[in-house]
Formats: sequence, C-alpha cells, structure tokens
Amino acid sequence: MRTGSVTAFDEPVGLGVVTADDGVAFDFHCVSIADGSRTIDVGRRVRFVAVARLGRWEAHDLERC
Repeated sequence: MRTGSVTAFDEPVGLGVVTADDGVAFDFHCVSIADGSRTIDVGRRVRFVAVARLGRWEAHDLERC
C-alpha cells in the first residue's frame, strides 16, 4: 500500500486526487473509499492501492490513516 494525502475532492461529482508521499498524483472516485462513505476531506492522510486502469494509474481502496 502507498500513503499520501487527499489534495482535491469535488463532492458533487465524486472525483478526487490523492498525492502520494513521493509526489505522484492519482485520481480516484468516491466509490474507491474503503469504508463506504462517499466523501473525504482535503488534506486527509490515506493509505491506498495504485491500480492501472484504462492506461493510467488510479487510487483504490482508500483507507483513512
């Protein structure tokens, strides 16, 4: 698992960005939040799995740290 922080989240659309500790940014959709909630605060520390999908990397299974 990787760790990082939520750097953007658009609640009405359900899309966000996690920036890993090494500076790489990963898009995510709210359904990727592991606890089933559909929102997450910007600045929140998370653990996640990076998954290649449709030719790009996305964050999945986001867990709050």
